Amino acid sequence: MRHSRFDCSPGCSVEAAISLIDGKWKCVILFHLLAGTMRFNEIRRVVPSVTPRMLTNQLRELEEDHLIERKVYPQVPPKVEYSLSPLGRSIEPILLSLKEWGDLNIGRFGKPLAPATAAAT
Repeated sequence: MRHSRFDCSPGCSVEAAISLIDGKWKCVILFHLLAGTMRFNEIRRVVPSVTPRMLTNQLRELEEDHLIERKVYPQVPPKVEYSLSPLGRSIEPILLSLKEWGDLNIGRFGKPLAPATAAAT
């Protein structure tokens, strides 16, 4: 079982929430899905650092946790689309707050956004 049982001590709800989005790329994937439904290769293009295997694993875990929905179209070649579930959509304010905090503090831990990039976000 991927998620352990929680003992409901103080911080338990935080631990439970974090356990759902604890993968390296999960929050990034969820953030990009805020814009709408995407196919696998579209996600790969917006998250170029993730390997196909890791992206597949992260998508599977997000689906298992009911944060995203996967729709397979019966056609050749197969067409698969990913979108946020209602539960995944409920994380939107948290993801937007993380982005805002990251934008304000990126100079502390990474390269600042280029002026043209910063204006577009």
